[in-house]
Parts: sequence; C-alpha cells; structure tokens
Amino acid sequence: MSIAATQKRGFGTVLWDYLTTVDHKKIAHLYLFGGGFFFLLGGLEALFIRIQLITPENDFLSAGLYNEMITMHGTTMIFLAAMPLLLGLMNAVMPLQIGARDVAFPFLNSLGLWLFMFGGILLNLSWFLGGAPDSGWTSYAPLSIQSPGHGVDFYVLGLQIAGAGTLIGGINFLATVVTMRAPGMTYMRMPLFTWATFITSVLILFAFPALTVGLFLLMFDRMFGSAFFDVALGGNTIIWQHLFWIFGHPEVYILILPAFGLFSDIFSTFSRKRLFGYTAMVFATMLIAFLGFMVWAHHMFTVGLGPVANSIFAIATMAIAVPTGIKIFNWLATMWGGSIKINSAMLWSLGFIPTFTIGGMTGVMLGSSVADYQYHDTYFVVAHFHYVIVGGTVFGILAGLHYWWPKMFGRILHEGMGKFTFWVFMIGFHLTFFIQHFLGLMGMPRRYWVFLEDQGLDLGNLISTIGAFLMAIAVIVFLYNVVHTAIKGDKAPADPYDGRTLEWTTASPPAHYNFKQLPLVRGLDPLWIEKTEGKGKMTPAEPLGDIHMPNGSILPFIMSLGFFIAGIGFIFQVDHSAWLIAVYVGMAIAIGCMLIRSLKDDHGHHIHKEELEREAD
Repeated sequence: MSIAATQKRGFGTVLWDYLTTVDHKKIAHLYLFGGGFFFLLGGLEALFIRIQLITPENDFLSAGLYNEMITMHGTTMIFLAAMPLLLGLMNAVMPLQIGARDVAFPFLNSLGLWLFMFGGILLNLSWFLGGAPDSGWTSYAPLSIQSPGHGVDFYVLGLQIAGAGTLIGGINFLATVVTMRAPGMTYMRMPLFTWATFITSVLILFAFPALTVGLFLLMFDRMFGSAFFDVALGGNTIIWQHLFWIFGHPEVYILILPAFGLFSDIFSTFSRKRLFGYTAMVFATMLIAFLGFMVWAHHMFTVGLGPVANSIFAIATMAIAVPTGIKIFNWLATMWGGSIKINSAMLWSLGFIPTFTIGGMTGVMLGSSVADYQYHDTYFVVAHFHYVIVGGTVFGILAGLHYWWPKMFGRILHEGMGKFTFWVFMIGFHLTFFIQHFLGLMGMPRRYWVFLEDQGLDLGNLISTIGAFLMAIAVIVFLYNVVHTAIKGDKAPADPYDGRTLEWTTASPPAHYNFKQLPLVRGLDPLWIEKTEGKGKMTPAEPLGDIHMPNGSILPFIMSLGFFIAGIGFIFQVDHSAWLIAVYVGMAIAIGCMLIRSLKDDHGHHIHKEELEREAD
C-alpha cells in the first residue's frame, strides 16, 4: 500500500488491515517494523555495555544488571532483530522474484509473524517483571539452571514462541519456492536471493528443532523439577552445549546466507552484468549450508571432547572457508569489467567484502583447536563474531533495505543521507571491533563487568566505545532518512535501477495480487533478457483472467496472544499454582482458534477480470 493511500484511510482501518493481513508484502512491513524496534533496543543495550567499559573499574551498571545487558543484547540481536529483518526482506521480495502472487500458506505466514512478535514482547517483559535473563545469550547450564528469579524462564518461553514462528516461516518459504515458481522459472533460473531464501529455510527446518528440544529440557529443569542438566542428580551440562550449538552454528548461516544472496543480486544489478559463476555460487551456498551442520563443536574445543573430536571439527571448520572464498572471488569477478554504479546499496555491498573477509580470516584462526585455547572466551571471539554478523548480516540488511525500499514502500531513500549513514557506520564499526581483537589477545575476557587499571586495556576500550556511538549516530540518520522519505521522498518508478529480476516488473509498491498475469520466464535475469530483446517488459504466460486471493484473518493474532498468555502462566505457576489458570485460558484461546480455522471453510475471494481491466485503464 502506498503512503498516500494510507493517509487517505483512517488509522483504525489501517491498523485492522495490518492486524488481519495475510499479504506477504504487509507481513514484510510488520517484520521490518518489529525487527527494527528490537534492533534499536539491542543497540541501546550495546551502548550501555560500552559505556560501562569506557573506563577501568566503572560503576555505571551493577554487576547483575551488566549480566542482564549482555544476555539481552545478544539474544535480542540474534533472535529478535537480525532474523525478523531478514524474514521481512524475504517476505517482501522472494515471491516477487519467482513470479508468485503470494506465499504458499498465507495464513501460516501471518501466524509466524505474530508468534515472533509476542515471543519478543514476552522476552522483554522480563525487564519489568522481576529481572531479565542473566546467563548469557547461550544460556549455558548449570548457570541457567541456578539463575534466581524468572529471567531465564522468560528466555525459555519467549524463544520457544518466537522460534515456532521462525520454523513456520521456513516451512512456508520452502513450499513457496518448490510449488509457486512462474512458468519457465526453473531452479537454475532463480535469483541468488531466492536460492539463499530456499537454502536458509532448509537450515531453519533442521536447526530449530534442536533449540526447541534444548529449551523444553531447560524449561522442565527450571519449572517442573527434572534433572536433564543437573549433574548432582545424574544430568549432563554438556548436553545443553551440544543441543544449543547444533542449532547455534547453522543459525549463523541462517543469518548470513540471505545476505550473500542479496549481495549477489546487488552486485549484478549495479555492475550491469550477469552474476559471474552463477552455478558455482548456487552449489557453494548448498555446501556452506551442509558443512554448517558439521562444525558445531568448534564452539566447544575447551570442553574436553578429546583430540580426535577436536581435530574432526577443526578440519570441517577450515573446509567452510572454501565455498565462502568461491563466493567472494565470484563477486569480485562480477564487478570486473562491469559498468559499476556506486549508490547506497552498492556501498554497503562493497564495504561487506573486506569486512566479512576479516571475520572469515579470524574464524579460520579460531577454527584451530590448539590456538582456540588462547582465544576462547576473550574479546578476540567478540571481535570475530561481530565482524561476521554485523559486517555480514547487518551490512546485508542495510544494503537490502536501501535496494528494495522503493519496491516495498514506493519511495526512494535519500542518497546523501544513505551514503552518510554508510561511512559513519563503517568507520564506527571498525573502531569498535577491530581493536577488540587486540584486547582479546592481551587477555581481556568476555562478559566481565569491569577491567582493572594498568593492564594496557584502557585506550582500546575507550576507542571501542567511541566507535559504538558513531554507529548509533549512523542509525539515527538512517531513521531520519526513513521519516524524511515517507514525507518528502521521490515517488519510485517500477524499475528505478534498471533491474534484472522479476520484482522490478511490478509497480512500486506492487498491487496486492503482485502480477495481473504470471510472467513467462525465458532464462536467468528474465527482465534483462526482455530488455535486451527490445521488449522492456515480461511476456505473460497466461491470458488475463480472474485472480484467486486469500481472505485476511484475525485468528493468527489471537492464537499467538493465547500462547503468550499461556507462557506468562507457565513462568509464574512456579510461584503460585493459581497462575495455571492463565495456562489453561491461553491454551484454550490458541486451540479454539485452531478449531475455528480447521472447521470453518474459507475459500478466499476472486478479483474479477473486469476489475483488472479497469485498473489497467
């Protein structure tokens, strides 16, 4: 929906429209709004951490509050910011890129969104209801078992609910890519962002159940007196680490592969060249995903698994560098000899290559099980992780937002502010995290509340904090750019960048049915093929006819609210059994919604051919 159209309608109408929508484009807007809110929250938590560490023996935060800050910063950024922002971009773009009118299961798409929203809200309610989780974003046992209060309980239930939403989203994207590609859109004609969405969804399908199992076991230990992770009662704390990292390492690739895909599309578009080594890029993505499941124990080199296990996981870790290197050289080869246009989206993409390469290089260093004994749990690991996740995923999200903003919202972001955002963020990022490699090598441990004077750590931490504030300034400018663009931005044409893929054949923003007639795809970069043959627009694969579309529904919102209420009940029933009423009420609401959805026929609606012809006129 365009901003002008939104302004003509009442706020209540628009609110109801978004609460009940099953349109993938509006769901994308909600993912971006929710993920953006949690990104700002996680950024504030990061600033509090850096303020605490700006000088030796600082007392800006208490020790307990600092533990809550580092836990919530990591958990929020991974699960509630990066993931939903990427899901928002996938929702906005992938159906358009394959020539589909929506995703395979629009109702489930809405349910996945609201489960994420309510899971994130539940997790952050912990700040106001007795204290946030404080055992690190990895929530290692036995610390998470022994943590007092309900902070870790909020972590368990919040991530269970939000994670279920992500799993639903992954299954939905898989079904969409497999069943809803336009005529002629074979797998090897799909854009790299669609490929990345598809492979990421496979990772979600296999990785998230491990987290779900681990969280259930942790929930039973904390709330119902079981002993899965309690060594004194015969449990095993190392099992939590295995379950968490069997999820946690593929999660890193769940976060980075979509960024790889969109960088591929951006480099191709702004180099005015077909992506170099397309087939190799596709298989490199598959290989990265496969190897991502083989390396989880490199997070556990110091646990004592033994030299054989450590060697196997070290070799597998080194192997991931090969397909990643293929991608980097192919991106460089795509630009080689191209007619390169530098704009905001391209700047983020260019900045990504050296930044992510540094992260990959330190990853190979950490992948040496012998050297890892020196690096483990120091700021060297913090620096490596942020070079990969911020330098890869966050750069990718910002590149994707600048690139697809006209398609999503019908306005073009201000280029001057976009370039200012990039340079200030880039400088701030490297100031913040590059110095942390050396702080780690000098012995500064992760997660420590204070550091002492006369250890040579003062200047490095001061520089790191200054860089964090520069990143904050860049984000504020980006937010101002968004508001400025909404009010005064130039209206976007259908194809503002002379694009190559199908999303640029639709209006900006697209109609809710995306395509009046499904396009006929005749090769890789289908729009570019039509342009080079002088047509400039896609050949339709079908005659103009009625379009069947799904109806909106409030049930996903209410069902997610039910699980939210049940989650609150589960957390506080430990204190008083009366809270079990909330569990029963919440589950009754959720199951009732499932029954209504199952028993009530909803055949959707048709947009008639005559109406489409009138719109064309």
